Amino acid sequence: MKLSELEAAVEAILFTMGEAVELERIAAATEQDEDTCRRVIRSMMDKYSGEDRGIQIIELEGAFQMCTKASAYESIVKIAHVPKKHVLTDVMLETLSIIAYKQPITKAEIERIRGVKSDHPLNKLIEYNLVCEVGRLDAPGRPILFATTEEFLRNFGIGSLDDLPVVNPEKIEDFKLEAEEEVQLELDI
Repeated sequence: MKLSELEAAVEAILFTMGEAVELERIAAATEQDEDTCRRVIRSMMDKYSGEDRGIQIIELEGAFQMCTKASAYESIVKIAHVPKKHVLTDVMLETLSIIAYKQPITKAEIERIRGVKSDHPLNKLIEYNLVCEVGRLDAPGRPILFATTEEFLRNFGIGSLDDLPVVNPEKIEDFKLEAEEEVQLELDI
């Protein structure tokens, strides 16, 4: 298969699927080895990002997806209905960050960390497709385990969970002290 044919095949696959496609599946569909496909896709990613185009290819944990560039949003809005903008409150961001760093995690564990019920923020994160159920814990009651989705990676511009910022251990101690002080203040009132 010529390079131009392979690029066309990859482009067609990614365009048609509309979601992230694993490298292994692309290689099988194009009858190429994974290394060749990876090189071709990365070359295509460079071409798309270097040119004035409205689309791009992004990598999400070993899978690839074709999507529009953020710079094309204004043009899309003029022709399509304005999509509902999801607003993430501080409570939702706090819940999402706990899930992102501790996943897979149960609702009870989230609530233990936050110190309050988390039904509403968790349900909203699921509705926004930033979090999903990924199974059940092998424990009494078989509680549901939650984790982040590909949509989370896309929305936050993260290629992989490994790209999440590392929290400085000194900051964690500062946060613990602040939380303990807040609890003590509330008890004193």
